[in-house]
Amino acid sequence: MTATDPALTGLAQGWCALTVLHGRIEAHIERALQAKHELSVREYSLLDVLSRQHDGTGGMLQMKQVADAIVLSQSATTRLVTRLEDRGLLARYLCPTDRRGIYTKVTDTGRTLLETARPTNDAALREALDEAAANPELAPLVRTVESLHTPA
Repeated sequence: MTATDPALTGLAQGWCALTVLHGRIEAHIERALQAKHELSVREYSLLDVLSRQHDGTGGMLQMKQVADAIVLSQSATTRLVTRLEDRGLLARYLCPTDRRGIYTKVTDTGRTLLETARPTNDAALREALDEAAANPELAPLVRTVESLHTPA
């Protein structure tokens, strides 16, 4: 393929549409979570990822696993965890079997905030997808995202 190859151009256009859709959704959810719960999308995502873990007595992951799960660098993840820890939403502790391992888990306060914020996140996501579906370039991507939903 060359830089002027129509297939490459089409691929680039598809990628651009995907990033536009992602950006719109993230911005819409960010505004809603900030306004109602003083949470960023990244903070919400971190609480959500950790709350879905079932090792031991509650949601916990090693810091590297956290970084991988929310797609941030380890330094950015550490800053994010520190912010949430300062707010009493997360706790860090040493692994009892490997003193080098640091785990992160959601506190009771964090779980309560997450459960309060979840309907806001879900409603903002639905609104953002509905708005994007009205755009002919984004509508196919919205349909694809919606087709990935599996009812509980």
